[in-house]
Amino acid sequence: MGKKYNVAVVGVGVVGIEMLRVLKERHFPVGKLSVLARSARNINVDGATYPVQAISSEAFEGIDIALFAGTEGEKGAATTYANEAVKRGAVVIDNGADFRMDPKVPLVVPEVNAKDVKKHKGIIANPNCSTIQMVVALWPIYKKVGLKRVIVTTLQASSGAGKSAVEQLKEENSKIAESGYINVQVNVENKAMPQQLAYNVFPHIGEFSDSDYTSEEWKLVKETHKIMHDDKINISATTVRVPVRTGHSEAVYIETGKFISPEKVKDIFSKSSGIILVDDPQNNLYPMPKDVEGRDEVFIGRVRKDPFVKNGLWFWVVADNLRKGAATNAVEIAECVILN
Repeated sequence: MGKKYNVAVVGVGVVGIEMLRVLKERHFPVGKLSVLARSARNINVDGATYPVQAISSEAFEGIDIALFAGTEGEKGAATTYANEAVKRGAVVIDNGADFRMDPKVPLVVPEVNAKDVKKHKGIIANPNCSTIQMVVALWPIYKKVGLKRVIVTTLQASSGAGKSAVEQLKEENSKIAESGYINVQVNVENKAMPQQLAYNVFPHIGEFSDSDYTSEEWKLVKETHKIMHDDKINISATTVRVPVRTGHSEAVYIETGKFISPEKVKDIFSKSSGIILVDDPQNNLYPMPKDVEGRDEVFIGRVRKDPFVKNGLWFWVVADNLRKGAATNAVEIAECVILN
């Protein structure tokens, strides 16, 4: 029997729940499992009961790997408890944004920069959900012909903003249905997003900051530069919230360093780890959020040449933001940790 590891999952929001599922599905060698949150209680996940402990510094005694679910789970927990966990011998993998741009903390997507795990000093950061699926798509092309420019528009699901945002969408849909779909403008009591989402989209994820870009848009720029170790790629992003439960989609435009045909790009995607190519538009086959929910891969389609730019290409990227965009990537990082 191989070595077992004592694991803590911190946070029981939508990402924390997925972390519990992914650990089980991937047969991670868990010895003792601790589930930590603000208050003690029992939770049920897929028919299994998990006792939840109230989080404290002492709760990390004997823990080998601590998975922090991030702002979708125990908000701010990593800033308070990550270093406490490290002091007690744990490796922290944090899904939140607190450590991502810290130069001493590796920011890891295993398909791209698994080797950076070896540089950790106790904490490894999990990138933003929209960044993860984009860099998985960009990396094999970058390795082959380089990248000069990336323009991305994301269409991000409600679950990316947490359980309360999913509940807001459900409540709005119910109110619109109750009106017989006559009134599509509704107000709900518990509003988790800046605008109504049902029957609507809005280009506002995160806070507006430098140059009128949002913090989410800057994450796509800065995190990609850090993960790919290349800050010379010109990246511009627009992030949009859409009325989908789970599954982020991205329309990605790239300009490559050298010419590469769409056919060659498709071939590269089809042979790349973690990618599934779904690209048969003549038969209405392309990735969609409803088809990727619960999946761990990044799905790519609509690969085509820009007709006006020699080295310009477009493609469409879809992934489950709670799994590859959060929980699965975190567990994959943990797998890298125990292999090193």
